[in-house]
Amino acid sequence: MKIQLFQIEIIEGEVEQNESRIKALFEEKLEEDTEIVVIPEMWNSGYDLQHLEEKADIDLTRSLPFIESLATKHRVDIIAGSVSNKRDDNIYNTAFAVSKTGELLYQKDKIHLVPMLDEHQYLTAGDEVPEVFEINGIKASQIICYDLRFPELTRYPASQGAKIIFYVAQWTTKNVNHWRTLLKARAIENGVYVIACNSVGDVNNKKHVGNTYAGHSIVIDPNGNIVEKAGNQEESITAEIDIQKVAEQQQNIPIFKNLRPDIYKYAENKLGRR
Repeated sequence: MKIQLFQIEIIEGEVEQNESRIKALFEEKLEEDTEIVVIPEMWNSGYDLQHLEEKADIDLTRSLPFIESLATKHRVDIIAGSVSNKRDDNIYNTAFAVSKTGELLYQKDKIHLVPMLDEHQYLTAGDEVPEVFEINGIKASQIICYDLRFPELTRYPASQGAKIIFYVAQWTTKNVNHWRTLLKARAIENGVYVIACNSVGDVNNKKHVGNTYAGHSIVIDPNGNIVEKAGNQEESITAEIDIQKVAEQQQNIPIFKNLRPDIYKYAENKLGRR
């Protein structure tokens, strides 16, 4: 299966400009035999948090038709990153995926909000675990940026048969070593493909002046090997993946057969609940 990642700069607050850029990439960079395209987190408004009341989509009424038109025109499945999305008087960071026939395959809100960016002041956290959905005949799931730091979220869909976990992000250079290390860990500890698409460009949040989005989008196989990776500039990368490797890895190292959920527990009063 051939997968293509569009690592791009998201212009904060410029929804139309970002849409035009993504549309142009599909027109100019999409390779003929690509089956799945992945784009980054918050591609509509970027992290223009102070203006999300004005810039956010409303229940995907703009973003979904836009992605559906690209999917059906180019006959390609799309892991549509995520967008700022107003719903029920709250604003969420909503990930979604669309099939080549224009079907909405998946929709999920970011669960953990980044305290370092004051996300909690502007966004509402999702409260449902990532589930498994099928894309191009393969079971997969999708997770957003900071949620990568919480391995419990990946364990569930992987244990339910997901062969690919897609991560979409606007992850900064300050912790780019965390990005690479955690992505490899999620692949190895679950024996699945990890496919992660990040953005590039300057960070305008007042707490991170001078920082940049890191790029380094990456495809990692179930054994933790890097199949393909990007640098720190705008680029498109493609990777051929062999889903059979998931079954082989999970047979060689039978993680899910050896789980002991009967003895795992959290000391909740000690986990940040002081």
